[in-house]
Formats: sequence, structure tokens, C-alpha cells
Amino acid sequence: MMDETLQELTNKINHHIELYNNGTALGVHPYEVADALVEIEDQDHALYESLLQQLPHILLAEVLLELPKSLQESFYFQHEAQELADLTQELDTDDAADIIQHIEEIDEAKADALLNSLPAYDRDTIEELISYDDNRAGAYMQVEIFDAHMDETIGDSIKRLKQMKATNQIDNIHHVFVVSTRKKFLGMIPLEDLILHGPKEYYRDIIRIEGQITLSVNAKDEIQTVVEKVSNYGLSVIPVVNDKGKLLGRITSDDIYHIIKEEATDQIYHLAGVNDEAEQEESLWKVGKSRGVWLALNLLTAIAASLVIGFFDGTIQSIVALAILMPIVASMGGNAGTQTLTVTVRQMALGDIDVNEAKETIYKEVLVSLMNGLFFSIVMGVIAYLWFSMPLLGVVIGAAMLINLLSAGFFGAIIPLGLKKFGIDPAIGSTVLLTTVTDVVGFLSFLGLATVILL
Repeated sequence: MMDETLQELTNKINHHIELYNNGTALGVHPYEVADALVEIEDQDHALYESLLQQLPHILLAEVLLELPKSLQESFYFQHEAQELADLTQELDTDDAADIIQHIEEIDEAKADALLNSLPAYDRDTIEELISYDDNRAGAYMQVEIFDAHMDETIGDSIKRLKQMKATNQIDNIHHVFVVSTRKKFLGMIPLEDLILHGPKEYYRDIIRIEGQITLSVNAKDEIQTVVEKVSNYGLSVIPVVNDKGKLLGRITSDDIYHIIKEEATDQIYHLAGVNDEAEQEESLWKVGKSRGVWLALNLLTAIAASLVIGFFDGTIQSIVALAILMPIVASMGGNAGTQTLTVTVRQMALGDIDVNEAKETIYKEVLVSLMNGLFFSIVMGVIAYLWFSMPLLGVVIGAAMLINLLSAGFFGAIIPLGLKKFGIDPAIGSTVLLTTVTDVVGFLSFLGLATVILL
């Protein structure tokens, strides 16, 4: 007898299939189907495969995009190139390009066969999208658009839109892109604004009288530029043009959201010295190897900090209290530096600061560190004095903590800005470098001052 949870999930998927087959696809979201399938696959793989085969063709293509990469790859291995080609034809061009690129990563021959199985027009379009670098706008655009000629009437364009919707040629439409005879982008108009005009009105009149949204991005623009523009202007879609202003396609808000999510994930992984792609691997060896590289680098920096301590072994032996208080100086510097580093990297990712604004950023972080440094150096100085009844020990740890927090603020800002200037992702390696600085400066200032003042 089937488990109640499995039965409930199966009924949920069957209900979605029934809705889809009855023409009420608006009530079906591929994510919900994929989410249920993932739960079923964890408990009963055979049932998962059976339900996957029952999905309507178009729904299957959309659900496939929502499945985890491991299940997607399993699906690619189990199906022939022609079957996969039939599925990709049901998707928007940007999603189809993503699938083919994913297949190419695991089986280049199958990806080539898939491309060759597509109609010539679809193949040319997808090959063009794949040709763009991953960090360029063209790699994320879809060519399915609703455009209208400036000399066209609203009524005629709406008829075309109805035909396109009826034949599943396009979805997620909120704007009409107005173009010239040579398809040069002139502006976009929200569909909701069209209800204020009659079917016999021409687009050229609407544009001339009321204006239009003329924002666009070039296919060669960095995707970060696109993200900033869409976020700053609150757009749900943005047109993509070539160097001559010809309309090529569009990038929708769901793609922008996906990009932002990926960038945030990458930053979190990189700040921890972890590779996002490696973490997706099933091989424990590959995951361990990826993490091990950063651990090895961290070991070297830890040895460097230990060497600094070794220079003052005599001082530590003379005053045991130094060994007790030493980790506090390094820990406070490390935490202060991490705060500055995290804020700086995040603001750089959002485009709030860049290399040209380095002076202002460094100045601000040093002032914040100075403020906190003065406060906590006094607090820790008093604690050290009361703890060990040594007034000068309080002076030493207070001064060392102030020096280390100042260096943490300075280097927490300058390290990511410096890496960015040299074309290196500021999230990668910043943490290891900063930890080395705060440990070395903390130990050197604390033990150095102790040697001069206390001995």
C-alpha cells in the first residue's frame, strides 16, 4: 500500500495534469509539480519516473527547468537527442539555450546532435545566444517578443498577439515594443496603457503625443549593468538591441531575479572559500579537493601568524597573561574586518561603490573602525587591568586592539577594491587575505608593545 504522503503528492501531480489537459494551464505552476516530484523521487524513484512520463509535453519541458541539476542530468542521459530537441522547442529561446549548454557540459556529442535536430531557424537563434559570454546581456535574452511597427494600428497588433498566444508562441507579455521599418527600437508601451486608446489609433501617434519608455541594453553589455538598470527603474522587462539599435530580444524580470540569486549565492560561497560549482558535484573527492585548496592557503597564512608569535616566545614566557589575552586582540580584529569586507563586497556587487570611489569607502570604514576601536580598547583595557592587576597591561591590550581594528577597517575595504581593480572577483580570497592581516597585525602590535612596555 502506498504511503499517505506519497499518495498525497501523487494526487497533487495528477490534479495538475488534469488541469493542464483541460486547458486551464494558468492554474498550474511548473515549480509546484517539480517540488512534488523531488519529494517523490527521494522516496520512490520508480514512481517518480512513472509520473514524469505522464506529464504533458509542454508541461514536462517547463518542469524540467525547475528540477535540481542532478535530476536534470539524469533525464538528459536517459533520453535521445531528438526527444530532447522536441522538448527544447516548447521553451523560450533563453531557457532552451540554457538546457543545451547544460547538456554540452556533460555530453558534448549529444548537445551537438540536439542542435542538429532542431529546425534551421531555431538552431541559428540558439547558437547565437550560446555564442555570448556568460556575463553578457545577450546570453540571457529571449527572442520571443511582441513588437509593433510605428505605422501599425493597435487593433491589428492585438490581433497578432491573440494569434501568438493561441499558438503558444509567446508568454509573459506586459509591454509592446515599437519599432521602425528596419526594426530599430523606438520605445516600449505597457499593455495596460493600450486600453486607453482605440483600435484604429496608430502607434506613431501614441509615441508622439504621450512618449514612451526608451530604456534598453546592448547585447554586449555586462549582465550586471542590466541588473542595475532593471532594479533602478523598477522594470519588469527590458529590450535588448545591437550596436545599430535594432531590437534583438528582451530580458524579463524572472531572469534578473535568477541572476541576483546566483550572484548572492556565489558571494556567500566565495567569502567562505567554497566553490559553488564544485559543491554541486556528487563526488566527495571533487568537493573535498575544491575546499582543500583554500584550507591549504589558510594553513600557510596561519603559519605566518604563528611565526610572528614565535618571535616573542620569551615575552610570552615572562608574562603568561599575554597568552590568555592574545586571542582576544586577533578575534576582535578578524570580526571587525569581516564586517567591513562583507559590506564592501556587497555594495560593490550592487553597484553602490566602485574602484573610483575607493577613497571615500576607505575613509568611511577607517572612521567607523576608529570609533569602535576607541570604545572597545578602553573597555578591554579596564578588563585586563582588573583581571591581572597590571595597569600597563591594560594600556598594551587597549593600544593593540585600537591598532588592529583600524587595520581591519582599512584592509577590509582596500583588499576587495584592490582585487576588483586587477580584474579578480573581490569575494574570492578576500577572507583569507584579511584574516592573515588581522592576525599578524594583532599579534605583532600586542606582543611588540608588551615587549617594549612591560619588559
